Amino acid sequence: MSTRKRIKPSRRSQSRFPRRAAAAALAFALIASALPLQASAGDTWPFRGDSAHGQNQPSVHGYTAGHILDWTPERDPDAELLRSRVPLQPRIAPFAATQANPSLSPDVHMMNVAGDYGNAFIENAPYTNKFAQYHFNFWQYTDYYSYWHGTATAYTPPEYYDELAQKDWQQKWFEFGMLNIPNPTYTDAAHKNGVMSLAGIFFSNNDRGQQTYKQMIVKDENGNFPVAEKLIEMAKYFGYDGYFVNQEEIGPNVAVADIPDYQEFVKTLKQSGLYIQWYDSLDTDTGSNTFARTFRDNNIMFLHDKEDGQQVSDSFFFDYGMGKNQIDAAEKFLADWNAEYGTDFNLFDHGYAGLEAGRDRFKNVQGSALQAKLSESGQPRTSLATLGADFVHAGLDEDMGQGWPSSRRSENGYQWMTDIRERLWWSGPNLDPSDTAVSAQNTASDVYADNRYWPGIASVIAERSVVGGDTFRTNFNTGHGLDYYVNGKVSNGEEWSNMSLQDILPSWQWWQETDGSRLDVAFDYGRQYETGGRFDHPLIGAYEGGSSLALRGKLDAETFLRLYKTDLSLGADSTLEVTYNKNVKSDDSLMSVGLIFADAPEEVVKVEVPGSGKKTQGWKTAELDLGAYAGREVAAFGLAFAPGAKPVQDYRMNVGELRISNDAQAAPAAPTGLSIDSVYPESGEMVVNWNLDENYDDVQMYNVYVNDTFVGGKYDETFYIKNIPAQSGVVKVKAVGPDGKESAAAEAPFNLNKAPAQLKAVSGANGELTVSWTVPRSVKGDTTVGIRTVNRTTTGQPIEKTLTIPHGETKAVFKDLPENGDEYIATVSKNGLTPVSIAGTLADKVAEPYAEDWSWNGDTLSLPMPNTRDWRYLYVYEDGKLRSFPTTYNVGDRDRIIRGRTTKASLSFVSTASKVEVVLEDYSGNKSEPVVLRGE
Repeated sequence: MSTRKRIKPSRRSQSRFPRRAAAAALAFALIASALPLQASAGDTWPFRGDSAHGQNQPSVHGYTAGHILDWTPERDPDAELLRSRVPLQPRIAPFAATQANPSLSPDVHMMNVAGDYGNAFIENAPYTNKFAQYHFNFWQYTDYYSYWHGTATAYTPPEYYDELAQKDWQQKWFEFGMLNIPNPTYTDAAHKNGVMSLAGIFFSNNDRGQQTYKQMIVKDENGNFPVAEKLIEMAKYFGYDGYFVNQEEIGPNVAVADIPDYQEFVKTLKQSGLYIQWYDSLDTDTGSNTFARTFRDNNIMFLHDKEDGQQVSDSFFFDYGMGKNQIDAAEKFLADWNAEYGTDFNLFDHGYAGLEAGRDRFKNVQGSALQAKLSESGQPRTSLATLGADFVHAGLDEDMGQGWPSSRRSENGYQWMTDIRERLWWSGPNLDPSDTAVSAQNTASDVYADNRYWPGIASVIAERSVVGGDTFRTNFNTGHGLDYYVNGKVSNGEEWSNMSLQDILPSWQWWQETDGSRLDVAFDYGRQYETGGRFDHPLIGAYEGGSSLALRGKLDAETFLRLYKTDLSLGADSTLEVTYNKNVKSDDSLMSVGLIFADAPEEVVKVEVPGSGKKTQGWKTAELDLGAYAGREVAAFGLAFAPGAKPVQDYRMNVGELRISNDAQAAPAAPTGLSIDSVYPESGEMVVNWNLDENYDDVQMYNVYVNDTFVGGKYDETFYIKNIPAQSGVVKVKAVGPDGKESAAAEAPFNLNKAPAQLKAVSGANGELTVSWTVPRSVKGDTTVGIRTVNRTTTGQPIEKTLTIPHGETKAVFKDLPENGDEYIATVSKNGLTPVSIAGTLADKVAEPYAEDWSWNGDTLSLPMPNTRDWRYLYVYEDGKLRSFPTTYNVGDRDRIIRGRTTKASLSFVSTASKVEVVLEDYSGNKSEPVVLRGE
């Protein structure tokens, strides 16, 4: 969450990753020697300006198998800030009568493998201050959400993501992890909607350099899989639900002898209670990268182990060519298998036919691919999966024909296109899930789409919902905004993004029933929001959060806008509150809440909002008594609009909040244990902690304020504030109940006007670190300066030292620190003033020597990938001469092994040299002592 900055931070004044001369040299060498290919405009690059990555902003990063093997939360950068604590919410039972298409079976499930909020492979940052990010709005059609490509591993210097790397995806000369954990804010939103969030495991020939499945399926002396055990531990800690496993590496292929161990590895994950989806890319007879696109003898062992009768994975993602013949074959194979082994496998729980969303988009081939997966009556014959449906945002520039360095998708003025394109993909060609017939002519060219071929996911997947019980509230908040509103007023005037704050969004976007003109319906982000020609009406903003629901147009007949599929129980004290804003002249129109009861789903019961035709003075809340319907179940509800005696030519209505609750509910208790963990005055950042109430039924969010300015929120026990909006005041944290009521605030005061200021930390020679500061002259007493290293990636244990500096002195010198580039936080405290901190890295003058378990088999050298934190190159000298190695994407040999880009051939090769030695070089350009592998 961003704010208008009264503090002017210098974000890069003390960068975690100081610019390396080696990076510039590498970039020059690559530009000079490579033949780059033009990347699509859908590639990613970091945000700039005020939205640039904060100096201490948490960032999701990738992991190699070696990183996973050594993983602990204490050793993992930002781990405590990258957790999702929202429990997976149960979905209500299917009810065909309230579906937009009652013929669709709820047995057809949906796997959505797509992007997860980040705009750059190095800086996939939660809750940043950028409106123009992709925010997924259609959880109701999704059962599983997974992440597939991966992100750069921790400590990759951002300068390696240079212009060349941004321009051409084949020229990213850094390491991607084989594991991509979910962005925690996406897991929050997924879980709120009953969707499982899966991490991605991905091995491919080009994108993972020297990484291979062999490093993942290693066994210990007891025959267990330590990497699998760590993956189970990581899923529990970070709060996600399982793994999507994509094994696609070739050259060499998967060794047939390794396949039983691979099977047992996957089985270990599955048996821990995690959900596992296996990408059908492995022929278990040959080990080749082959797409069967059906179940058969040479892939079934990754679903079921016939030897011990145990299930190996939960489901398969079948490659995109799965059509009638493959589905026929899969049905027969599973029927025979079930008969022989007593299993109960089917194509709805265990088979997902893939669609290449990111490649084929709205083209004719996409519609044909879907049609091939349907029965003659138009029903899916398997569950479905898509790859890259975030193209609606990520592919905008490419679809516009814009090349590098165009980035329309990261500009606020183009987000209306993302909104329409996403609705075309999910709700269908008419932007209405109740009408999914393709158009005879393309009427979507203004958003660089085509609605003549693709009927939308809503044509094949029945909508789902978590709206049950007796309480529900929404502000129609999509999780980002150009302002943040509290009680109808702007609390924070800066743009923001935070999927943790996304409400349960409408089940249908937009399903209208009318005999007259259709109203224009949209999420209203305020006057700054560009709407193109699709919603050419004035906007007013939100009531709470970043957006409200806006309806505009000619109201000439009664119109019912269906909003939510529900299973809500009404009691004698149940009420429905609707907060609305009608900012045009009064008329005799009438807005009602339309209730559809489970015992009479064909009828819409209207509860009128009295006086709703009158112009309001801002936002107005009407409370409707639902006690007359006690004992009945609301199966769906929406809003009805009637014009009165004559049509309303310019009807405008905004709805900012809908709340169904009962009088028995009280606000939660104030949070306990609030403290300011760290405040960084030089960069304007802060981290606060409190005690989490783990009963999600009572507390579902924590809102964080500085003074009365909203700076963010999350269901967690810690929060990162990117820009502190004031130099002094009070941090306030309020617990939020399921009906949206806030608790009293827990408070923690701070005052940077009197705190130590102008913090600097400089690494010197011989392991020295000098911390300096200034203080107001009026403040007396000694100063305490502490330093602690974090993440412990190099040293065995964290280093923690404290110095007491006499009054009048403003410098502390720490000695005998390691010169290994470890991260540290230095904190300066004086006489009860607000402690302030600065973060950085220690001097880096040492490269650790190669220390892996290398071995010879005759003249064949096995050279495992280095596992040190910051290695960049590994030089192999044969009788004093450098050996060259091939690189991925066939961009030529290099006279070194390059982290993330040299092929797996570097892991094992033949050498007849009499002397072989290796030298490691780190990101800072330090070279290690040689390690002799053969000879003297």
